[in-house]
Amino acid sequence: MPELPEVETTRRGLAPHVEGQRITGVLLRRPDLRWPIPPEVSERLPGQRVSAVRRRAKYLLFDTPAGSAVLHLGMSGVLRVLPATTAVGAHDHVDMGLEDGRVLRFTDPRRFGCLLWQAPGTVHALLAKLGPEPLSEDFSGETLYTASRGKTASIKTFLMDQAVVVGVGNIYAAEALFEAGIRPTAPAGSVSRARYAALADAVKRILGHAIERGGTTLRDFLNPDGLPGYFEQELLVYGREGEACRVCGTKLRGKRVGQRASVWCPSCQK
Repeated sequence: MPELPEVETTRRGLAPHVEGQRITGVLLRRPDLRWPIPPEVSERLPGQRVSAVRRRAKYLLFDTPAGSAVLHLGMSGVLRVLPATTAVGAHDHVDMGLEDGRVLRFTDPRRFGCLLWQAPGTVHALLAKLGPEPLSEDFSGETLYTASRGKTASIKTFLMDQAVVVGVGNIYAAEALFEAGIRPTAPAGSVSRARYAALADAVKRILGHAIERGGTTLRDFLNPDGLPGYFEQELLVYGREGEACRVCGTKLRGKRVGQRASVWCPSCQK
């Protein structure tokens, strides 16, 4: 599933082409994706000018005076700005026409993505209870430490809780915990304030670097320009169970933590 850096990379790629453009029409080739597409998308969006393309967690918001189209890429979704004459594929489910003659096309083979609507002055229910953005000033080691008190869940599960902090998915949680020297199975409530400070710093650094490098290449993810991301080659623990730690040479261990595959170094992470 595309994680926060992939979604932010998509946002940055789309914004120059979409912001300021008027939506000339919306073509829905099916009435639903993961959930039914609300009628406001096709009834209220046409004729509106896009004032901003924003990201909240892993959701993209296309803001207009009439409201915001809220889109999630799901596990395999891709957004591209294409010539209107581009042939339509079997999984091209949504076209938003732009006044320059191109279309913003949403392709989603697995249909785990969604296209929803947020009325002006409101916050969609899916966004209302999300935690702080990891690259914002609202996120710090202190916020993690305070939220973790009394928690018995593993620190990796805690870090991936979207009510604690948004957008830290499996790949980046594994890498941040390695950089901070914390094993993913440690109870969240047992980790000290100082170690949470190190973890928050690691999350910010790794996510920021991944965004600059174009995200992490996944099997189904491509950037808006059709090129894969470049962060994958730098992964130190994720997906490397049984291989040697690139820092100390110890064999990396792996197990499922919170139903997700987890890998760590038993020497570097305590």
